[in-house]
Amino acid sequence: MKNSLNLNYQNSFLVKASEPSVYKAITESISKWWTEDVTGTSNSLNNEFTVRFGTTFKTMKIIELIPNKKVVWKCTDTLIDLPELQNNTEWKDTKIVWEIEKDNEQTKISLTHIGLTPKVACYAICEKGWDSFLKSLKQFLETGKGTPFKP
Repeated sequence: MKNSLNLNYQNSFLVKASEPSVYKAITESISKWWTEDVTGTSNSLNNEFTVRFGTTFKTMKIIELIPNKKVVWKCTDTLIDLPELQNNTEWKDTKIVWEIEKDNEQTKISLTHIGLTPKVACYAICEKGWDSFLKSLKQFLETGKGTPFKP
């Protein structure tokens, strides 16, 4: 079935790492797999942090934390600095939901980016970005070395 225009970006994968290791990577080690340019803190409820990719940035607020199970970020500010986008704030007010669950000897990581749908102009670019950074997260968890964006 083809992706409906109303479906949020979703991706899930298995990783050879414990649930606490996954939770820690998402809440404390963002610079090891997403971008090295991170300011703020991402490990407590209501904290805010900003990730930068050159002139592009996203500021996230932690709106839900269930240790070793779930993390939810709300994008409170953004600038996607790409000339082909008419609306460079498309991530604003979207939510990124991380779900972590044991799956036999591995851990399943599920990411849903609520509001990032094929209707959004940046969808194709952001889909590729998420796919790449989730591979980096898996690599970081399994080898200790991810491939984050380097400023």
